[in-house]
Amino acid sequence: MEPLTWTGSLSGLNIIFLVVLGLLALSIVLSLLASLVPVSGSRAVSSDGTLAADQGATGFISMITGYLFYALIALVLVYLVGGILMGTGAGIFGGMARQFLPVWISLIVIFAASITYKRKLGLYGKLFDSTVGMIGFAIVLFWVLTGVFGGVFDMLVTHDSLSQVSGMKNKLPGTPLRGADEGDYQWFLLGGDNLARDVFSRLIKGSWVVVQIAPLATLFAFMVGITLGLPAGYYGGRLDTVLSFLANLILAFPVILLFYLLVTPEIVLTGIPNYMALFLFVFPLIFVAILLNSRFYTQPSLRTPLLIVVLGILGWLYLSLVSTNGAIVETDTYRLPGLPAFLDGFDIDAGVLVVFVSVVFVNSPTVFRIVRGLALDIKTRDYVAAAQTRGEGPWYIMLWEILPNARGPLIVDFCLRIGYTTILLGTLGFFGLGLESESPDWGSTINAGRRLLSLYPHAAIAPALALLSLVLGLNLLADGLREESLRD
Repeated sequence: MEPLTWTGSLSGLNIIFLVVLGLLALSIVLSLLASLVPVSGSRAVSSDGTLAADQGATGFISMITGYLFYALIALVLVYLVGGILMGTGAGIFGGMARQFLPVWISLIVIFAASITYKRKLGLYGKLFDSTVGMIGFAIVLFWVLTGVFGGVFDMLVTHDSLSQVSGMKNKLPGTPLRGADEGDYQWFLLGGDNLARDVFSRLIKGSWVVVQIAPLATLFAFMVGITLGLPAGYYGGRLDTVLSFLANLILAFPVILLFYLLVTPEIVLTGIPNYMALFLFVFPLIFVAILLNSRFYTQPSLRTPLLIVVLGILGWLYLSLVSTNGAIVETDTYRLPGLPAFLDGFDIDAGVLVVFVSVVFVNSPTVFRIVRGLALDIKTRDYVAAAQTRGEGPWYIMLWEILPNARGPLIVDFCLRIGYTTILLGTLGFFGLGLESESPDWGSTINAGRRLLSLYPHAAIAPALALLSLVLGLNLLADGLREESLRD
């Protein structure tokens, strides 16, 4: 069986693609150079008061750049559709396009429904008025769906991500599988790594690791930062001084040094990360309890059963999260009991828990400072004074007056912080900290591939590009949300 080329039967389009890509790069450079040249006169104004398009060489270059960009997108779609229809007949790209078919279908359905009902979907719907936001959302959603379909349902992977295949060590992308049985996938689409494992399958499984940890860890950090930042900004005084001092104390340490300390095996064996999890993970319960109590304080017949049900479920999830095999902390000398084993709904891998706690601990002070600054500003607004005049309680004002009006900056920061967390996870994996050495997370995969980077770059480049694209998508999504929130 012959090795696959990158584009297979579609290789005739390669020269066109390269020409269009080169011309696009040239037009962008010319546009940048033209922007540095001062333009005499002023631009025309249309009848509706908007500025007309640039005339002359600058306008012509901008127009050509736009056409080339759309031509490039059209060629990418041709490769994609051709790959889906032809499979490995269209080479490595075709094989990957066919494997991602559930993701493409889900993306089309979600985008079609969102665009159709965007006027009824609030800020999320307005995101589809922003080209940058849509591109960022598409990239992020692609990796989220890849993680779900590939990590949970095993629909996208071609081979087991941990299995070693004889004769496939450091093989190049498109190498056919030696001695493949009937029903086995016939190729290693992105080649084999230094342990003869399929790089493509590990890339898919690694996306699930990132999708699990980064958003949830960021969400927990926001729960901690909001719960402490709102009263610090609203009340001020000694409470603000003490909490701000503690936040600044944590921020004074280099982030990577804090990670090194928290994930060091000697520190882990003392049970310190477990105690930190016990403390940090209780903040979502506190936040939800205060949120519901402040909202339904005047309706005790509804508030009490609602709190019992919601806090009961969240309490069980909390204890399941911090307990492992019926213990919160278990060392050689003592054991702190947790949720009984028969009630423990799930166990989290010790390495994942340590990384999770580390990310929450490092991000919480920054979120605290952002929320505190917003609270200091918004508490002086007229609608806050009106709520105080009505006799509303402090927590009602903080959670139902101040927090909703701070949602724009917080949503934007949430997206950016997921990107930062993704990079931190990649950094930890690269240094071999926290997660197990055979973990398919992108950082560990990059670290394993870098040792032979000059000879076999594919094993490290594939996860590096995946990490780059996800962080880029999150940044573009944040830009789109910022653009739309400023219009409110």
